[in-house]
Amino acid sequence: MYKKQVALQKILCIGMLIVCALIFLYSLGIMTDLYDALYDTIRNPEKLEKTTVTGSRIYYDMQGFNKDFLHASIGMLLLCLTLFVTNTHSRRKYYIGNYVSVGLVAAGGCAFTVWAHRQIEAFKAQFLQINFEELAAHAAKKKTLYTESTFWFDIHYLAFGLLMLGIVLLIANLIWKRKLMKEEQTLLKQGKEAVA
Repeated sequence: MYKKQVALQKILCIGMLIVCALIFLYSLGIMTDLYDALYDTIRNPEKLEKTTVTGSRIYYDMQGFNKDFLHASIGMLLLCLTLFVTNTHSRRKYYIGNYVSVGLVAAGGCAFTVWAHRQIEAFKAQFLQINFEELAAHAAKKKTLYTESTFWFDIHYLAFGLLMLGIVLLIANLIWKRKLMKEEQTLLKQGKEAVA
């Protein structure tokens, strides 16, 4: 039973690292369409109201969030690395460092998900306030990207859904590990009593 559990925990730890790497890549790409479509609509960043497309200031409004999102995704990657530093991916028995690592990843991932979801949904609502007729005219005139797609906002459901699934599985794995460790202790105790 331990072999299956150890194999599963290794897959979970690697999976969490991959999911966090994907969220990092997502943080790099979330502004891609906004840059291509809206950057050219505001000539003077100090006068965001003067624009050829109503609502295009979202590109500048999201800059602070994008920076924080990038930093948070790097932080989440580092938290996931603690699973490997503490050998949570390969250890047969868990020690305090393993519990702390899983706890930090779970707490950090939940906080990150809630924060990012709120921010991204607010910016999606702001994006939908853009005057897309003006944007289409601007794109045709300047030969820039025209998009009404909310893909980069919506994909966060998949990215953070995978993160939350990974957290649930890490916690389930931790509970299974504790159960196996208790069963092993009971068997060892019974073996000692039988010998005595």
